[in-house]
Amino acid sequence: MSFYAFILGIIEGLTEFLPVSSTGHMILSAQILGIERNDFWKYFLIIIQLGSILAVIVVFWQKLIQGFLLWFKLGLGFFATGCIGFFVSDYLNNLFNGYIVAIMLILGGLIFIIIEYLHKNKSYQVNSLDEISYKQALLIGIIQSLAMIPGTSRSGASIIGGLLLGLNRKVAAEFSFLLAIPTMIVATAYSIYQEPSMLSNNNAFLPLLIGFVVSFFVAIFVIKFFLKFISKFDFIPFGVYRIILGGVFLVLYSKGVLNAWSEF
Repeated sequence: MSFYAFILGIIEGLTEFLPVSSTGHMILSAQILGIERNDFWKYFLIIIQLGSILAVIVVFWQKLIQGFLLWFKLGLGFFATGCIGFFVSDYLNNLFNGYIVAIMLILGGLIFIIIEYLHKNKSYQVNSLDEISYKQALLIGIIQSLAMIPGTSRSGASIIGGLLLGLNRKVAAEFSFLLAIPTMIVATAYSIYQEPSMLSNNNAFLPLLIGFVVSFFVAIFVIKFFLKFISKFDFIPFGVYRIILGGVFLVLYSKGVLNAWSEF
């Protein structure tokens, strides 16, 4: 169990803030590793996200203490996502299967490539977090809600929303990272509220700790790398990666190597 926790912690830290769908990677990785998605592992995959969130706070602490306005914008974005999630989350539970994950990986990759080609050599209107309007923050939150469809990617959806609304690549990524703080903290708190006994489970403590610590350190590295990468390059490589990964899993499902309909 601890070995699986270590591996999944690495995957969470690597994929949470890249626009490649961390949930999709975790679901697919759990299948490859042969992990039975019981209540513990469902809980584990949510709890270790706190490690990634702590990494965001550590990297962006100076921006977070600059003032109330940024927090208000993040609150608007989270409010939009939360309201939509409240009404539609129950209807989306039936979408949790491997085919949907693979298809959304491919669609998201195509959208990134199309947006980059349409915005080639474009001058972006918003070049700092301070320049993001309240309306833009709200709309990014609405677009982020698409990530409730597995395989879409929360960071991918919010970054695409930012690009479409005139944010440059770096600012879109930064706002996406920061918007993850309220979104994922509330999601994790709700999971703990639903299953508080899991924290007192002695067998669960060590895997949770390993996953949390590993995802924290990996996420710090990924955030810094990603911001440097997009300051020089575009999102097309991530789009291509999504298409290839989604295609590989569609083939594996069609050949029966993996079960797309297994319980997640």
